[in-house]
Amino acid sequence: MRDFFPNKRFSSCESFAGQYFDTLSKAVALSNMSALDQISALLIETIQASNFIYICGNGGSAGIANHSLCDFLKCVRTDTELTPRFMSLSAHTEMNSALANDISYAEVFAYQLQSMARPGDLLWTVSSSGDSENVVRALEASKYIGMKSISFTGFSGGRSKDMADVNVHVEATNYGVIEDIHMSFIHILTQYLRMSNMDEALIAERKF
Repeated sequence: MRDFFPNKRFSSCESFAGQYFDTLSKAVALSNMSALDQISALLIETIQASNFIYICGNGGSAGIANHSLCDFLKCVRTDTELTPRFMSLSAHTEMNSALANDISYAEVFAYQLQSMARPGDLLWTVSSSGDSENVVRALEASKYIGMKSISFTGFSGGRSKDMADVNVHVEATNYGVIEDIHMSFIHILTQYLRMSNMDEALIAERKF
């Protein structure tokens, strides 16, 4: 029987849900939480230097990247003096479809970075496989430009696991579980940045 979840049919959605959350909990327990401290330090350094944070991913990871824009521009800025400069490279439908059609889908993120990014900016890749060619090429471009980088990965980690300056790897073999944890880590990071840079007396009064 393959070492994936699920690897059998479940008799009810309830029983599947229980196993899903058990799998998710075990994956979280295996994650390197200390990497989140490295990432938060890198994020605050980038924000305070007024440099850009670029994030990208495909499919569900594109949704995570696009969602992150709200968390950085609204959550992190609210009640703080932080003004993140943040862009999702996955959000540009017209640009990405033009690049995919006229050049190559493998270049959709790297091409944008080559035009817009500068040394000192930060690239953040989100990829369950860690091996999407456009994500790998974005990391290659970021090194050439002189950017720092973060990668979020799952499954075996792929090439991007070891290419970034900081990696958070989710030990799971289910896309939903990996994406849930990736999104949770971004929520954790953005809420932590906000509470760490606001008046402590306001924390208990605000919604996060």
